[in-house]
Amino acid sequence: MTDITTVDPLITETADRLLSQTCDHESIQRAEAEGGAPEIWDAFAETGFPWISISEEAGGSGGSLLDALEVLRLVGYHAAPIPAAENGVLAGWLLGASKQEIPSGIATVVPSPGSQVTGILSGDEVVVTGVAERVPWARAAEKIVVLLEIDSTNFVASIDQDLCEVKPMTNMAGEPRDTVSFNDVKVAACPAEPGVSPESFRFRGALSRSALMAGAIEKMSQLTVTYTNDRIQFGRPVAKFQAVQQHLVWGAQDAALARMAAETAAREANRGDALFEIAAAKLISNQAAARATKACHQAHGAMGMTQEYPLHHLSRRLWSWRKEYGGDAEWSRWLGEVAVAQGADALYPLITGGSSTLR
Repeated sequence: MTDITTVDPLITETADRLLSQTCDHESIQRAEAEGGAPEIWDAFAETGFPWISISEEAGGSGGSLLDALEVLRLVGYHAAPIPAAENGVLAGWLLGASKQEIPSGIATVVPSPGSQVTGILSGDEVVVTGVAERVPWARAAEKIVVLLEIDSTNFVASIDQDLCEVKPMTNMAGEPRDTVSFNDVKVAACPAEPGVSPESFRFRGALSRSALMAGAIEKMSQLTVTYTNDRIQFGRPVAKFQAVQQHLVWGAQDAALARMAAETAAREANRGDALFEIAAAKLISNQAAARATKACHQAHGAMGMTQEYPLHHLSRRLWSWRKEYGGDAEWSRWLGEVAVAQGADALYPLITGGSSTLR
């Protein structure tokens, strides 16, 4: 972890330009129909973006977690149909933390292995068994990475995709969320370094989704402002009508709120422990996604529901991502329990000081 609090502007500029050029409407539509966009991934990979935040010594591109999350924000903004979050921020982190090789191809993760997949330690190997559901981009992955707790020790299993059975499935946005069967697959037993656990993995997954959602909400709000200013009804732009302006305000304020929460969580996670900030960011992003989607679709009317218009690329992703790595109820409960445990006198310091005040 580092004290870096800003992102290199060159990363933002380069990622935004690349994704603007590659993620047009037709490419995103085609990716949904075909189950992937290898040409977009190849262009993305050429820059080294998939491995940002993984040290160069471990086979990554270097950079900070803050840099990686800024790239994820832009992936969400452009609705890029690629496994950017899974490859580096999640799978790459687990592989680096267990001193395993970072693959040159796509790596993905099992989102919630504890209840679905089990591992048995056998000498210097782990035998992995079970069925994992909703594994992002498994069909396109070179490696499927599983975090397993065995006898109170956390192990990271790096499994070749061709050793598994993959049943293609999708989420609401048409992104691959496949079912993967592990039938007594044997891999090297690689223990994870201290601090890597199912709990820390869940928080890191939530952080990745907060970054993606912040970008998507921002783009959805901008798209809505542009459309309502261009759409003429009764002799003037519909954005001039007060009822429509209310929808625009909802979209804009939720975009600002989600981005602020995601960037705060990213900055604190880059420094160290940020459980409170990440939990708050995921809850805020979930709720903002629901409100902003309603407002933006309402302002667009029937046009927002058509395949030919890009709004659904954003809204369907938001409604898919808000369910991943914890929904509203889960994070509300976690934050409530933490606040109660801190006590009444520590509530305000918790709100203003965040994770640094937890005891």
